Amino acid sequence: MQRRRFLYALSGLSLLGSTRALAQPAATPRRVTVMRFTDDGKPLGPATLDAVSEDAEWKKTLSPLAYEVTRRQGTERPFSQPGYDRHEPGLYRCVCCDNALFDAGTKYDSHTGWPSFWQPIAAENVRNIEDRMFGMTRVEVRCALCDAHLGHVFDDGPKPTGLRYCMNTVALRFIPRPKAS
Repeated sequence: MQRRRFLYALSGLSLLGSTRALAQPAATPRRVTVMRFTDDGKPLGPATLDAVSEDAEWKKTLSPLAYEVTRRQGTERPFSQPGYDRHEPGLYRCVCCDNALFDAGTKYDSHTGWPSFWQPIAAENVRNIEDRMFGMTRVEVRCALCDAHLGHVFDDGPKPTGLRYCMNTVALRFIPRPKAS
């Protein structure tokens, strides 16, 4: 009899907890400040926006590889994606939310098979997180606006920063710089 009472009490508490969770107001969206840029790389100034979170939409619109990389912290194989070695002028935006991330003027050939940059277009547009996966410590780079996994940053890059932002090609959307007329 004691056991039955215990189980009834436990199920009652469970039901109470689930109804309270349903009654809670929706969480306030996280606000972030990023620098906005035109497609030709001209700064528009800072903007404070709600962080973007559209997982169901991204699952429909991104390629399976881009979804795996950006939303599940995957990595594409080196040298496998067209554009890793692109060198024309332009702007790199987040494939998920269109946040400006890198100017092609800071891109260089790191011989790694991934696009590499020595700095982001604006420090506010990316965020760095300590990554301890696979038994090593690295610094993961994410889009500040939508939290997409972009790649990692290492301290073996060229001057002037000494940094190598090693990004996944499928996490970036390249916008060629319009030719001057």
